[in-house]
Amino acid sequence: MPWKPSVDGEIPTLGYEVLDWITAALAAPDHADYVPFVPYREQEDFILRWYALDPDTGRRRYSRGVLGRPRGWGKSPLLAAIACVEAMGPVVPDGWDAAGQPVGTPWSRVRTPWVQLAAVSEEQTRNTWAPVLEMLRAEAPVHDLVRGLEPMESFVALPNRGRMESITSSARTVKGARAVFAVLDQSEEWVPSNGGVKLATTMRSNAAKVGGTTLESPNAFIPGEGSVAEESAAFHDAILSGRSRDDGLLYDHRESPPETDMTDRESLIAGLRVSYGDSSAHPGGCVLHTPPCSPGHVELDRLVATIWDPAQDVQQSRSDFLNQITHASDAWVSGPEWAARVDLGRALAPGDRVVLGFDGSRGRVRGKADATALIGCRIADGYLFEIGVWEQPAGPAGKGWMPNPLEVDRAVREAFESWRVVGFYADPSGWTEHIAKWEAAFGKRLRVKATQGAPITVWPRGKDARVCHYVEQLRVAIVTGECAHDGAPSLTRHVLNARKRHTRTGYLLYKAYPDSPEKIDAAYAAVMAWKARTDALSQGIGRGGGNGKVLVLS
Repeated sequence: MPWKPSVDGEIPTLGYEVLDWITAALAAPDHADYVPFVPYREQEDFILRWYALDPDTGRRRYSRGVLGRPRGWGKSPLLAAIACVEAMGPVVPDGWDAAGQPVGTPWSRVRTPWVQLAAVSEEQTRNTWAPVLEMLRAEAPVHDLVRGLEPMESFVALPNRGRMESITSSARTVKGARAVFAVLDQSEEWVPSNGGVKLATTMRSNAAKVGGTTLESPNAFIPGEGSVAEESAAFHDAILSGRSRDDGLLYDHRESPPETDMTDRESLIAGLRVSYGDSSAHPGGCVLHTPPCSPGHVELDRLVATIWDPAQDVQQSRSDFLNQITHASDAWVSGPEWAARVDLGRALAPGDRVVLGFDGSRGRVRGKADATALIGCRIADGYLFEIGVWEQPAGPAGKGWMPNPLEVDRAVREAFESWRVVGFYADPSGWTEHIAKWEAAFGKRLRVKATQGAPITVWPRGKDARVCHYVEQLRVAIVTGECAHDGAPSLTRHVLNARKRHTRTGYLLYKAYPDSPEKIDAAYAAVMAWKARTDALSQGIGRGGGNGKVLVLS
């Protein structure tokens, strides 16, 4: 029988069965006597999404998941509960019942269940493994539901040779262990130097072979470290921007608003209530649901005291408690700074006066082609927007890929048709012929010119001291709020990828390391668009109405 939604827009999920099993079988950790484990409403919502099914095939919708929350939110108990239900509960789709609703069955009906909880150190594995043992304590009802269950100190023996175990990146047997489910705990700490990236790749491959799943639980990562959490965020971005054929990743990361002021108590409490959600304890109950649910376990006043401790590092507090993905020490713009300038309410209208910035691909690094980016900026209010970013697709589709010049040319011409383009600055490297054609086609229409002889071409002999000034101009505009942007994922990723490298006259933008596959081309295109806007304003092409009058800026 096919899936029958009970209400419009409903998505089939095994989550309801999973939640029933969890609350009926498991003990809540950190209690002297038996108390059933009952997830918060926010945690229930995640479980419903994680166990979503494809209504056509009846298969699990997601093969990978990321649950990003701040320290102390309750990730470890929730993941321990999910690991237990994966080992023993109804998580495998088994068709639809007579009412057209999904039915689940345990892995033991399909294959021997093998569940792993992994981290890159013994101390980290205890974060999730300790709650597992508490949930399976002797008086927990799970022992009545699953006969033959034997919790040990380092593993849990399941009936019919099944097994739950904790492992680290030093485990030698992980390659042959085809776990049906694996937790990748604190994946922001999984980096190439400690074997974390290799371990994650191996565990995902193992799960794929048996139709299993993996679930990460990172805190906020530091961009540029190459962690597993950072790679998963990049995969999520690729899905959003249409650069990935696979969309089987459930990405659930929540952080405090970027405008959270850590020196202002009211603002800080409000930000913490967002990042901690239902787990925060406060008189009004939870933030995420109405009517209010019961307050959680996290005392926000204690967090404020910790954050304001003079010995506490500010950036560490942003990562640990606000769950904000901030920046590397040499980042050009931080995540919160950039996020604070997103303005989705500003709509572009036909005929708006805009300027364009273009940075084209010039070569390949380790087989990956540079990106090509066309970024616009409205003169009236300094609104940056993404017109097109052409990047090599992931996987086999990207082999030998190069940007299609016809697509890029069409995007440029459509921009001139859609808006009043008064300036267009482009880096000529690798695109000299195309830029020459654009200069011939549009040069006379441009009121803002790089030079009279070459109205579009900027820095023809490479980046010099002036470019250092242009880069810093845009950074200051972002930090002070003079600049806003559309939040486009590719532009955002390129801006946050950009690193500062100091020169004798300032600094320029570079990738995190020379061979990095992460691109920054859209960031440079934005720099050129912003420079064109600055030149337009200096020539009297002002913010209002386009009457050509000189505007005196305060």
